[in-house]
Amino acid sequence: MSALPIAAILYLPTDNIEALLVEVARTLAARGVKVGGVIQHDIATAVNDPCAMELEDLHSGERFSLSQELGSGSEACRLDPGALAHASVAVRKAVEDGAELIMINKFSTQEANGIGLRDEMGYAVLAGIPLLTAVGKRFLPEWENFTGGDGCLLEPTLDGVLAWWDGLTGGR
Repeated sequence: MSALPIAAILYLPTDNIEALLVEVARTLAARGVKVGGVIQHDIATAVNDPCAMELEDLHSGERFSLSQELGSGSEACRLDPGALAHASVAVRKAVEDGAELIMINKFSTQEANGIGLRDEMGYAVLAGIPLLTAVGKRFLPEWENFTGGDGCLLEPTLDGVLAWWDGLTGGR
């Protein structure tokens, strides 16, 4: 068991990590766990935009776009910096309002580079609130550096994540 209340689901590109995180959040909320943070939803039905994404604030239920429209032919990053700021506020509010678990959709490119929602991950852990995120195998070295090797790595299964949570909370 990790010395810190922090865990990451280690996944490969073939794993449907967004669906798993949604399932985890819904399952724990149904158990009465006060879950906060943000999880990603891919919007497969978006017209002319196969990469459209939105975040769900687990505390309020609000959904907001994570990707910005840059016009045809653009090769720039589509991640909306305003959405990241909105997500930061959502995570911090959930911590302040007494969430029992903070979920953040991914430790990915932004976080590996020291930005994104990395500070909010640390904020939750320093507040003593367990953190659950997902990390792609390619970002494992950066994740281990961020956690100092004290984070717990989980298999990408509902049962594995729930076992981690039950281990932290004594199965309540």
